[in-house]
Amino acid sequence: MKPTRVSTRTAVVIVATVALAALPVVGTEFFVNFVVTRTLILGLAASTIVFLSSYVGMVSLAQFLLAGIAGFTIGNCVAESGKGLKLGLDPWLAVLIAIAVTTTVALVLGALGSRATGIYFLMLTLTYAVIGYYVFGQVTSISGFGGITGVNPPGFFDMHPVRLYYAALVVSLAAYLGFRAVRRTPFGLTLEGIRDDPIRMSALGFNVPLHRTLAFGLAGLVAGLAGIVNIWWNGQIDPNSVNISATLDLLIIAVIGGISHLEGAWLGAFVYVVANNYLRSLPLVDRIGITEARFNTVVGVVVLIIVVASPNGLMGLITGATDRVRLATSRTPVPNTTMPTTTPTTNTTPTTNTTEGSR
Repeated sequence: MKPTRVSTRTAVVIVATVALAALPVVGTEFFVNFVVTRTLILGLAASTIVFLSSYVGMVSLAQFLLAGIAGFTIGNCVAESGKGLKLGLDPWLAVLIAIAVTTTVALVLGALGSRATGIYFLMLTLTYAVIGYYVFGQVTSISGFGGITGVNPPGFFDMHPVRLYYAALVVSLAAYLGFRAVRRTPFGLTLEGIRDDPIRMSALGFNVPLHRTLAFGLAGLVAGLAGIVNIWWNGQIDPNSVNISATLDLLIIAVIGGISHLEGAWLGAFVYVVANNYLRSLPLVDRIGITEARFNTVVGVVVLIIVVASPNGLMGLITGATDRVRLATSRTPVPNTTMPTTTPTTNTTPTTNTTEGSR
């Protein structure tokens, strides 16, 4: 029986998962509970942009809005004082409500934009994000610009940041495996066909708008999970959490990691969070004008360098280097260790002296 070969991509994911699982044992409290937890949350949200872009050909700017809808739903359901509806429900019941609300909104928004493509779909989702920002800012019965504070996670995670870290890790791994599994299903293959040639898929009898709507709803569900973990981790949410700056930051994260690679969502989030937290503490950084107010400029320069070096982001650089190494290895000549055997030949053809014959 031929042994199953594990791809390099799968092996790297397994090693990274094991390393992240062991990180709380060896990592510092700040690095684990802030840097990596924030990375997992942002990567989870950015993976929905990568899913829609690489599977369906739809680049969405509404994903952080959907995460914010889940967060605001949790805040209104759980909080017992302050702004919002102050329903005081059980946190786990609030999770179910948040998932249902976010998925429903995603399906509605996806249906509205299911016939738009390219730049028109991008601008439509940007409009969703702007509308959502002002709704949460101006409708004081559900939030207001001051936001909702004092949102506590369920008792199992309350005052246990490491448990919340593992929750973010498990949800991220489940979303990653789920998106990869969808690609091998008939639904995922249909989405890829729609991405490549929607007119032909429609001519073959596939309901293109319906498939796009369902894909947007699935991405909204995962974005809602990111929003739930985010408000548990942050303890509060306000409209600035879903403003245009946050929306573009999520797109930048996807571009940094590689918008055509699922793994790039978390890789880009890690680069973004690390740069945000450690870049300003490097020696002599303040001497060259890199301050907190200019962080977005630094991120823009980093994105520019990465895009020029590799349009597919950091994952494009990694996969390209891996392919070159594999190609070079496959071309390495194998030395021949067997001794060549030669058989002596006897020339039985008589030879004549042409010189003497000419004489």
